[in-house]
Amino acid sequence: MADFQFDIVAFDLDGTLLETHRDLGTAVNHALTLGGFLAVPIESATDLIGGGAKIMLRRAIDDQGGCEDGRFRELYKAMLAYYGKHFADHTQPFPGAVDMLDTLRGRGVRLAVVTNKFEEFARGVLKALDMHDRFDCVIGGDTLGKGRAKPAPDPIWEARERCGGGRIAFVGDSSYDVRAGRAAGVPTIAVTFGYHDLHPHEMGADAVIDSLPELIPALESL
Repeated sequence: MADFQFDIVAFDLDGTLLETHRDLGTAVNHALTLGGFLAVPIESATDLIGGGAKIMLRRAIDDQGGCEDGRFRELYKAMLAYYGKHFADHTQPFPGAVDMLDTLRGRGVRLAVVTNKFEEFARGVLKALDMHDRFDCVIGGDTLGKGRAKPAPDPIWEARERCGGGRIAFVGDSSYDVRAGRAAGVPTIAVTFGYHDLHPHEMGADAVIDSLPELIPALESL
């Protein structure tokens, strides 16, 4: 579009477009309880998110002394099985998310999701929230194979290719997102309301926003 400098905008999912910590935290607690560990307060699950479900569970277990690898694999499988049945019990879009996506689409921008959540789960929760059809592609943490999820740049490049090429910007909430965007050589915006492993202003993003309605003006200012 002549009045907008980006052909594609790609988004992280958990903590960027969707508030998912209650469902993720409940799935982690299911695995922790099976393993004889203490459940974590649901609101503190935001401190565990980032890098994918396996890293999230590993953090929670390591905080309580850890366990041997075989047992961890069992608990991880149990967590995934539970989450696959409950990924949209409490998950909702962040305020302004749907209107912002529709405004971008109305301006001819192609939209993508680039998440470290398994692609099956990402598509499932988007469908449950009636958001899936807004996106031209969904790239999950397992889509490209082992070692190619964020913070690698590969999924952003793949999203650009699947969306037909052109100038792309990436929006996320964690250092995994910003590192992936910088490695991919694309403008990157961090949100302050997500699930951070670093303070958003310390991640090195090209811009930082406090709400999703601020995104389009931020993109226009880059």
